Amino acid sequence: MPLACSVRGCGRPLTRRDRTFVCAVGHSYDVARSGYINLLQPQDRRSPAAGDSREAVVARVSLLAAGVGRTLIDVIANRASSLDVGDAPIVVDLGCGPGDALAALTAARTGIGIDLSTAAIERAARRFPERTWIVANADRRLPLADHSIDLVTSIHSRRNPAEAARVVAAGRYLLVAVPAADDLIELREVVQGGRIERERADTVVAEHEPLFEILERTVVRETLTLERPALLSLLQGTYRGVRRGVADRVATLTRMNVTLASDLLLFRAQRIV
Repeated sequence: MPLACSVRGCGRPLTRRDRTFVCAVGHSYDVARSGYINLLQPQDRRSPAAGDSREAVVARVSLLAAGVGRTLIDVIANRASSLDVGDAPIVVDLGCGPGDALAALTAARTGIGIDLSTAAIERAARRFPERTWIVANADRRLPLADHSIDLVTSIHSRRNPAEAARVVAAGRYLLVAVPAADDLIELREVVQGGRIERERADTVVAEHEPLFEILERTVVRETLTLERPALLSLLQGTYRGVRRGVADRVATLTRMNVTLASDLLLFRAQRIV
């Protein structure tokens, strides 16, 4: 397992000893009762309750259980399965949330999920104990050995181009999904008061261009008819509709058609950094 010590200036490989991971100089990390490892250092925590709240995690789990968002995960899993990543690939999901995407990606592979939210990682560890689940801040240094990963994914989540380039093996892959301009456009129109569209894919390509070669750009899009409970879960899980000043608009939500759209970007690592 290519885990590395997260103490600043260390970065040595971690070795498991029973319920503890240790590095060569003695830094140690206990495995939680539910099975995850907390490698988050105090300086990497933005708040006492960092990452997704428990309520947001529950909302996302309930949506996937109802099939909302499942199409994107299936497309990503199918595309990943066709990549040339060797016989025993290691897959890392940045901002893995409650773990559904990594579980779909790694049926016969080594999977490591990284998220800042303890609530998300704890839930993932209980649901999918055969994978490795890490609490860490993906915006900082990833707790992974250099050039040890065959595929890194970021699905509507954190991106760290420099760190991804450091940990992805030469010639291996990074798969990024970001909301397309019309993602949730009908829901956002009601809550935000207008059809506000934001293009993200070009920015993501530009961020990664010095370190990765863009191989593919595709769009995954579907329209679903959703009832009010699912609409509220979408708002809870995507940080929309929970801000002050929009309660009156949220109160008007009823059954409606909603577009789910993602730009899917496949990159290949270009050089050793």
